[in-house]
Amino acid sequence: MATPDFIRTLRADAGHQLLYLPGVSAVVFDADGRVLLGRRADTGHWSIIGGIPEPGEQPAEAAVREVHEETGVHCVADRVILVDGLAPVTYANGDICQFMDISFRCRADSTDAWVNDDESLEVGWFGLDELPPLSDFAMRRIKQGREDGPAWFEGMPGA
Repeated sequence: MATPDFIRTLRADAGHQLLYLPGVSAVVFDADGRVLLGRRADTGHWSIIGGIPEPGEQPAEAAVREVHEETGVHCVADRVILVDGLAPVTYANGDICQFMDISFRCRADSTDAWVNDDESLEVGWFGLDELPPLSDFAMRRIKQGREDGPAWFEGMPGA
């Protein structure tokens, strides 16, 4: 994930100390039920699309923007599927971040997908029975995006 300018500005004063930041994730489905994934440039792993909202940007707008910026796909956010406070992450440069992730189920308005920035190595549509290896993070969100139940959050019965 590219570091937004506003975080670079914060880091100039905060150094490497923990920053608690908003994050968004998008589980994008097409009309055939396939899910949009990107192979991340920073890790080489396949995942759902996500990023950091800009100051003043609504979370759903940020999710839609991130999908378009990374894949060229236009989508609409249908609903919140999950809210999750993630564990802190320490990056190679020593920066520490902890993200509050808001995940959205999105509907694709277009299905032509391509690598649209330097954050992805590949992008593509996958049937649910042909997914590449994915993290628990991505699989939980895809599962929740397929269901019509309430949004998931820690502390829910069965969570």
